[in-house]
Amino acid sequence: MTKTIAIFGAGPGLGTSVARRFGREGYRVALVGRRPEPLEALVVTLAAEGVEAAAFPADLRDLGSIPALVAAITDRFGSIDVVEYAPVAEGGFVPAAELTAEALRPLLDIYLLAPVEVVRAVLPQMLERGDGAILLGHGASAVLPPPGMSGPGQAMGAARNWIHGLHAELAPRGVYAGTIAIAAMIERSAAHDALRSGAITIDLPDGVELPTVDPDGLADTLWAMAATRDRVETVLPEGAGF
Repeated sequence: MTKTIAIFGAGPGLGTSVARRFGREGYRVALVGRRPEPLEALVVTLAAEGVEAAAFPADLRDLGSIPALVAAITDRFGSIDVVEYAPVAEGGFVPAAELTAEALRPLLDIYLLAPVEVVRAVLPQMLERGDGAILLGHGASAVLPPPGMSGPGQAMGAARNWIHGLHAELAPRGVYAGTIAIAAMIERSAAHDALRSGAITIDLPDGVELPTVDPDGLADTLWAMAATRDRVETVLPEGAGF
């Protein structure tokens, strides 16, 4: 039986690489993102590479729409066997002493509450089959936030805590949950392109450097985590100091 991966936050960097990596393993691909045009273009690109894919435009901040979104993917493909959740929210880092509830609330929506709702929607089928994988991608500030870089990390850190709990509870029932923390800018991503063009700037604290990482390598890691299920968390690039 052909399996399906649903990629929540399917952009030009990691999402595209994950689609290709799992597609090479015979997976069908559901692409979820806010903008229809890039999703449809990626569907065409994947089809030319022999990968069956479909686009599902959605705003994951609309938590109430997530059950219907998951139902639409399931209606199209019959099942969701792997979830990969790694969208990027707008907004940057602030010092911890300047973080406000108002700034944190939308980050909680996209980085914590939305993945919780996605898993609530897909989990019954996975448990019924006794198989499935949930992969969460986030920045390494979820593991250890450097000075001056608060905001996303606090929301992601809460989701990381939740994934560790899921892993402990679900592994005995055949469902894997794992997380990858990325301590780098992802090449070919929209954020990386904007940084290179000067459209955005990142004011890093003294002594903090921003490395880059190839999304194809990250996709290989995510595939290995879902296939071997031998660890709950990976931090990349290696030697990042976390």
